[in-house]
Amino acid sequence: MSETEIRALITLIDDPDEGVYAEVRGRIVELGDHVVPVLERAWEFDDLGDLFRDRIEDILHTIHLAAVNDRLKAWKATGGEDLLEGALIISRYRYPDMDEQKVKARLASIRQDIWLELNDHLTAFEKVRVFNHIFFQIHGFKGNKRNYHAPQNSYINEVLDSRKGNPLSLAIIYQVLAEDLHLPLRGVNLPNHFVLAYLDEDSIGGADSGQEGEENVLFYVNAFSQGDILGRNEINEFLDKLKVEHKPSFYTPCTNMDIIRRQLNNLANSYKKLDDPERCADPEKLRDLLGPSDMEV
Repeated sequence: MSETEIRALITLIDDPDEGVYAEVRGRIVELGDHVVPVLERAWEFDDLGDLFRDRIEDILHTIHLAAVNDRLKAWKATGGEDLLEGALIISRYRYPDMDEQKVKARLASIRQDIWLELNDHLTAFEKVRVFNHIFFQIHGFKGNKRNYHAPQNSYINEVLDSRKGNPLSLAIIYQVLAEDLHLPLRGVNLPNHFVLAYLDEDSIGGADSGQEGEENVLFYVNAFSQGDILGRNEINEFLDKLKVEHKPSFYTPCTNMDIIRRQLNNLANSYKKLDDPERCADPEKLRDLLGPSDMEV
């Protein structure tokens, strides 16, 4: 369909007949991403009413959500091996025009600063201390305790901009950088919290294998608390305070799929607290697309 034909179709968006609008809406949505620029230009016309703009916004949202849905399906089909890709897909939900190369460039800059200070002669503890100094002290990342439940804490581009996030988003960035630096850190799904496990380098499999056992964990790192190093006893104390059972999954690495699933769950809860049912429903649908988790959190 030519742009002229698309523009002619768009002029019917504010038809008062709901049946006509439903048909027009369906045809526009089927056109997918390439119709987005035309819709965005149409939205900017000064002489159009609120109904027209509201319907354009609804159609744009539907097209963007479908694109995120398709990309998340493709990511799942690969086994979720690339954690950064999964996190970027979630950011696309809220920021469809996000510059992914800019995000990757920022991560590469932080990674370079850490790499310059690391060497093979350091112990695991020393490597984490170096990482923490560059990540938290030099680049200024910290937990967003004042606005803990804000949705922006779950979008990796927002966290990179503000240098503030929740336990999961900070851990995602931490893990992505660690993987690029060949440091064996993997996420651990705790109830109401999220930490990283530093693994015995001789024991780990693939980045998303999720097969490493507790016996392979040297220690834990709390990215929300300036990279505090924790032992099993601290995990036990945390679980005891919550009065929950000490399940094996609370001590062992989870998969990247579990991480993105939890990220979507966090987003849904954030929008629920803001009383935004539409925004709440979208992450829930995307989360369900990934299927059930093997871990109960």
